[in-house]
Amino acid sequence: MHVLVVDDDERVRNVMRRALRLEGHRVSEAADGEAALRNLREADPDLVILDLRLPGIDGIEVCKRLRSVSEVPVLMLTARDTVPDRVQGLDSGADDYVVKPFDLDELLARVRAFGRRARAEQPAALRFAGLTLDPGTREAWRGERKLALTPREFDLLELFLRHPRQALTRELISDRVWGYECDFESNVIDVCIKYLREKLEAGAELRLIQTVRGIGYALREEP
Repeated sequence: MHVLVVDDDERVRNVMRRALRLEGHRVSEAADGEAALRNLREADPDLVILDLRLPGIDGIEVCKRLRSVSEVPVLMLTARDTVPDRVQGLDSGADDYVVKPFDLDELLARVRAFGRRARAEQPAALRFAGLTLDPGTREAWRGERKLALTPREFDLLELFLRHPRQALTRELISDRVWGYECDFESNVIDVCIKYLREKLEAGAELRLIQTVRGIGYALREEP
């Protein structure tokens, strides 16, 4: 999953970043409410781990604003283990909460539970112009031919299939597929697109990932 961690304590963010990445998740970070809301618009995470007490816009307000536009799961962190605080967090739209200082194993177990729920809610398959991708099994085909994709290539193809015909900017592709690990101005995206195209066109099929000059790439049947 793509997890957005929102906490003003850099040490807490560092611990969660390392632990979540070891579990195979992609991690984005924000240190305050404004940055959190900006990341929510730009990064489109699968899960938000949100501290209740943030400078500026606090976690309760962030959660309320988020709920007005998105149903992304929110795991709230609170240092105050009282019933009113927990009720306030849940009423603002949080799906679950963990009390700080938290046990890392418990937090990761909660994240895994959200992941299982998300996989259960995913569509059976994404399809476009003879391409089929199963998010649950992480398998993909072009026609009857199964594609041998790397995890990064699979994530890239899934992004295109979730936004068919749309021109996706290099910055958006970098953020959704690589997170903060990639500089979108480098050639990493182009290289991955090249390898993905080779696999999609290995049977002499027509090109589907089109270059959109000055913008990025798009999944289209025609240039």
